[in-house]
Amino acid sequence: MTMVVIGLVGRIGAGKSTVARMFADRGATVIDADALAHEVLDDPAVIRAIVERFGADVLDTGGRIRRGTLAGLVFGPGEAGEEGLRALEGIVHPRVRQRIEARLAVIRDGHIEEKQQQFVVLDVPLLMQAGWADLCDRLVVVECEDPVRRQRLAVRGWSEAEVAARDLAWERDYTRPPQAGKTTSVDASGDPDYTEAQVAGICDDWRGI
Repeated sequence: MTMVVIGLVGRIGAGKSTVARMFADRGATVIDADALAHEVLDDPAVIRAIVERFGADVLDTGGRIRRGTLAGLVFGPGEAGEEGLRALEGIVHPRVRQRIEARLAVIRDGHIEEKQQQFVVLDVPLLMQAGWADLCDRLVVVECEDPVRRQRLAVRGWSEAEVAARDLAWERDYTRPPQAGKTTSVDASGDPDYTEAQVAGICDDWRGI
């Protein structure tokens, strides 16, 4: 069995989750880093570390992390926000990566006797910034025209300030993926059928590698 790990790269609102679902419709296994991060935030050791760094106000009455409050601190303006984001990443990222690696190992071991190819998609918002491209055999850059992306986020209730803060986090430490052989792009700006045709083409092109 050949396992091909595909990392999705793209700004917030670009359409990574939509593209991930399109891969899933073609039999790919999707590992959602956001879902893993939510698991990590329920870890008592993580809760203690976050409270030590950011204070008890980030907890709700049940002792769980209030993600909205925490996001307001780490995506705030200036050096304080940037330092907070780095601190949070230092707490959360290693644990998320451990979970990703464990799931990849389970997928690999579970299909070891099978002949077919298995695509595994990593839906990781800041994959390049975290330095996790080494986990991937191939990278897909999900592209979207900026006005379309911002309109999508506005429909979700995101303010301009929130979008700007996420974009700033995206630009920090971003390393452009290599283009030769390992990377391709998908345009998710318009008609879903058009995007889906691109995903189908990628699956065809990468099948058997």
